[in-house]
Amino acid sequence: MPRASSRLLTQIRNIGIIAHIDAGKTTLTERMLFFTKAIHRLGDVDQGTTVTDFDPEEQERGITIYSAAVSFPWRDVTVNLIDTPGHVDFTAEVERSLRVLDGAVVVLSAREGVEAQSETVWRQADRYRVPRIVLVNKLDREGADFFGTVEQIRERLKAEPLLLQIPFGSGPPHVTDPFRGVIDLVTMELLTFPPKDEVLSGAAAAVEPTRGAIPAEVRAVAEEWREQLVSTLFDYSDELAELALAEAEIPADLMRQTIRTATLARRVVPVLTGSALDCIGVQPVLDAVGWYLPSPADVPPVEGLDPKKKEPTTISRPADPEAPFCGLVFKVLAERHGDLAFMRVYSGTLKAGSRAWNPDKQKKENIAQLWHVQADRREQVPECSAGDIVGVVGTRLSVTGDTLCDAQQPIVLESIEFPETVISMAIEPETSLERKKLADTLDMMKRQDPTFRAIESEETGQTLISGMGELHLEVIRHRLEREFNLHCRVHKPRVSYKETLAKAVKVSGESNRQVAGQTLVATVTVAAEPTGEQAGVTVEQGWFPESEQLAELAATMTEAVRESAERGGLKGCPLWGVRLVVRESPVPETLPGDVAVRIAAADAVEQVLDQAGTVLLEPIMRVEVTVPEEHLGDVINDLQQRRAVITATEIRGGVNVLTAEAPLAGMFGYSAAVRSVSQGRASFAMAPLKYGPAPADTAAAYV
Repeated sequence: MPRASSRLLTQIRNIGIIAHIDAGKTTLTERMLFFTKAIHRLGDVDQGTTVTDFDPEEQERGITIYSAAVSFPWRDVTVNLIDTPGHVDFTAEVERSLRVLDGAVVVLSAREGVEAQSETVWRQADRYRVPRIVLVNKLDREGADFFGTVEQIRERLKAEPLLLQIPFGSGPPHVTDPFRGVIDLVTMELLTFPPKDEVLSGAAAAVEPTRGAIPAEVRAVAEEWREQLVSTLFDYSDELAELALAEAEIPADLMRQTIRTATLARRVVPVLTGSALDCIGVQPVLDAVGWYLPSPADVPPVEGLDPKKKEPTTISRPADPEAPFCGLVFKVLAERHGDLAFMRVYSGTLKAGSRAWNPDKQKKENIAQLWHVQADRREQVPECSAGDIVGVVGTRLSVTGDTLCDAQQPIVLESIEFPETVISMAIEPETSLERKKLADTLDMMKRQDPTFRAIESEETGQTLISGMGELHLEVIRHRLEREFNLHCRVHKPRVSYKETLAKAVKVSGESNRQVAGQTLVATVTVAAEPTGEQAGVTVEQGWFPESEQLAELAATMTEAVRESAERGGLKGCPLWGVRLVVRESPVPETLPGDVAVRIAAADAVEQVLDQAGTVLLEPIMRVEVTVPEEHLGDVINDLQQRRAVITATEIRGGVNVLTAEAPLAGMFGYSAAVRSVSQGRASFAMAPLKYGPAPADTAAAYV
């Protein structure tokens, strides 16, 4: 891949492919690589031969687990693409990818429509203000409904779909016809594609689709959607509006420029259609990436905080190779010979063999080597600059979310927030000799996966590992065996509970004791309340004395309360939805030292828990089950036995879709259960939703 500094920034596209599991992301990526001649033979997801699913676990399961980066040229742009997982257990891979990407292609299945994880990744893209285009895929499948899926984009994703294509030969009003091509509403042409067999065999020499006249039988439908496309674009181009009102021909380039303007403003979402498996509609998606998604030059300058200032001060860096260097580490691949840190470069130029400043750790990092990563293959490069996504070898301290920058002009970029873990499992090595090896391996895995936790219990000798779901922990366990030859005893998974306060209280914690001949006297007053928010414990300083000495004391008290609150509630679970505020406290004549303040703070937090009491909270999952009518009753009965609450039912693609809120504790083993009650005809998706009060018997039994 050529360096950003040696080509125009406007010719780079840093994009991701995001979607629900089985929507066709990896298949689309494979076709993109094939049509851009980055590969010369098409792989298959089911056979485990695709470029981006190179991990043995991915190949065995036929799903994407780890995000993979690939680069390829298309026409006059270079595309840096990240293929992301669709399974909710690996949502961290999507989160960190979207944080550093400029645009995204969202893949939806025309048969299943907008599914649960589709909504999750859409919200993630909204949070990072990522412009996107949509491919409605799998138009070749029975029950495919293109226009129904478009309506779901509007209703479920609250987005404004802008149809640039409609299918020819599938979907209303031509349900009985096979899917044969794509009608381009921008140029008003029919695009047809060679049969898949010819593409695979190499007999189809032409990469480009064949363009022809729109058949008479669908001309009226195409003109209707074209008129709707043009009228939507009125708001974004006066020139286009004038031509349309004069009934003059609108140049395709003007339409594309207007679509690009609206897309970058995130006012509309261009919608394309196709079947990636059958190699239909892939090239138009590549064209749309170049035409409508942003380059690094289109994105506003990246903003961060100035670490030199005491007060939060925002500074920015333009996407310019000549500006001071800054980049964000968004993934760490932990390997035996050293970590490979994936970094998005936002500004400046970085050379191999140099050093960069990590303002989060206040340390310099060695940039020994820079690599252009192509899935599981790597190519060493001498330098990188604004717009590049590279692998860095040599860093020792940097973790996901850390900034690397110029030491003389430092900046701290916004980090990446990851969801809380919801499930835990106890593991222990088969022999005591392997205990150290297991601890070291788990530490390495934690650096790589921000949603993975591992804590060793001094009492039992067991290690408690936590993650985002059963599949997440299963993959971790398989990695321990396959890559590190660690065979561990595994105990039954258990839910990660939290605690919140039962009521608001105000207390004063005290320290009044003799230690080594010294009297340690201090008082810390804390007001505490449950907030009901889906977030952890927040500790605030509510006392701001004018005296500099007292101001330092108040800050010390706040930090001491924060440390004590992090130890958890009465049952030892992390506090959740709790707000603690340090109030004005009595101060003795001789100002108390750190030890006295920490003792008083610990006493204050202990009193808060005792006087307010705590409520045990359990993770509640959002469950979406797709089931045929004849098995609907059995699935509902099974869900209700698991304490699930049905919140919505609808018919989508000819089958029933149930949406429910269910406690995670009742959903263990649900995959096998739902197959059993539906004779294998139901499918489901599950994602963390919130924490809610656990039943009284669960709270009473929890120790």
